Amino acid sequence: MQKILPIIMCGGSGTRMWPESRESLPKQFIPLLDTLSTFQRTVLCLAAPIFERPIILTNKEYRFLVAEQLAQISMEAEIVLEPIRRDSAAAVAVAAELALQRGPQTVVGVFAADHMVRKPEALVALCEDGAQAAADGHIVTLGVKPDYPATGYGYIQPGETLETISSVLRVRAFVEKPTAEKAKSYLAEGYLWNSGNFLFRADVMRDELVAFQPLIAEAAARAVADSKLDLQFRVLELEALTAAPKTSIDYAVMEHTRRAVVLPADIGWSDVGTWSTVKDLSPQDESGNCIHGDGVIMGATNVMVRSPERLTAVVGVSDVIVVTTQDATLVLSAAQADKVKDLVAELNARGRKETIEHKRVYRPWGYYQSIDMGERHQVKRIVVRPNGRLSSQKHFHRAEHWVVVRGSAEVTINDEVKSLHENESIFLPMGSVHRLTNPGKIDLELIEVQTGSYLGEDDIVRFDDVYNRV
Repeated sequence: MQKILPIIMCGGSGTRMWPESRESLPKQFIPLLDTLSTFQRTVLCLAAPIFERPIILTNKEYRFLVAEQLAQISMEAEIVLEPIRRDSAAAVAVAAELALQRGPQTVVGVFAADHMVRKPEALVALCEDGAQAAADGHIVTLGVKPDYPATGYGYIQPGETLETISSVLRVRAFVEKPTAEKAKSYLAEGYLWNSGNFLFRADVMRDELVAFQPLIAEAAARAVADSKLDLQFRVLELEALTAAPKTSIDYAVMEHTRRAVVLPADIGWSDVGTWSTVKDLSPQDESGNCIHGDGVIMGATNVMVRSPERLTAVVGVSDVIVVTTQDATLVLSAAQADKVKDLVAELNARGRKETIEHKRVYRPWGYYQSIDMGERHQVKRIVVRPNGRLSSQKHFHRAEHWVVVRGSAEVTINDEVKSLHENESIFLPMGSVHRLTNPGKIDLELIEVQTGSYLGEDDIVRFDDVYNRV
């Protein structure tokens, strides 16, 4: 059996799934359909014997999210960090370089963390044929059999059968996202959706990148060669990676190479690219309605409500999607679901922070959640995981009051260490050097009341941090 080194691309920002997906918590880390995120589903799908221990290629800002979500499903992986985004061509080039360190004949599988595969066993079976074709020197792309004339996907025109493997077809052409009429003709002519998942031999992809995109090949090689360890993460070299032009692997290689073949894939694939897609994948009642979270729908048809934290009620409308979070509500015509990306661009132009962070902000030690804010005060709920430890820090413009509501806390103020338990509190004067640690075996929860003339997150000086954020 030809083994595959799976490399999971996990760096996108998921703007089309706002307001749940944001820069600090993109869609691949959100449980869109059940209790697992698409990232976790992908990792579990690639746990079959044909696959080696995976490599996760992600943005540096998501490193602790990746580590935590792996721990939640009891899976391990090597985590490689991109200090800057450079699109899929550079990511695939990095994947090839990482695999070359194991040997030029290493067969690599590149998979997207934000896609959904509802038939994981079928994917594993397909990869066995795909791995053999890749070992023979082909670049294999998984072409999904379309079930409707989609205008949001690129297409692949398949050709004749590969002589050595009957399930694999040569590629005649890659086609960009079509008009509605073109999409109908593609469906009739047997075209396949381009899923963006690939199998290739490390040296083959490296050679094609050198031939068609030498700047990207050189940048990726230097970024990997000069990478450094940071805690359990491997960080690619920033200056080297910055030199890589931003472009997709389709433009960079797949539309030019003569090595491209396609493996038709009936695997229940979706890129989960819009809220309409989430609705289509969700269980629905006899009126076509579906609810995720706390929602009520009356006298309505074809409506989806997503409201995980508060009641959302919808009455007397049709073909509408409503997504409610703590600080934003999206009401969307199902037919206009692809416009959310434009909406996020408009919100960014207006300087709205709701596109960047949620009220709940995740940190490597746990998270904090804003509860109330006024001109000279802010109230937060802080949750620290067992053995979690905040940085040693001070603030110039605010004092803080901490009240423990669950668990136990170890608080350091200047040179004094105190232990706090449930219903106990402590005052941290402005300018004091302080640190919070959870020494217990359950989550530490506390309420923090900040008072002062400036309450921004940038009023912080870190002196020591176990997560290397100083």
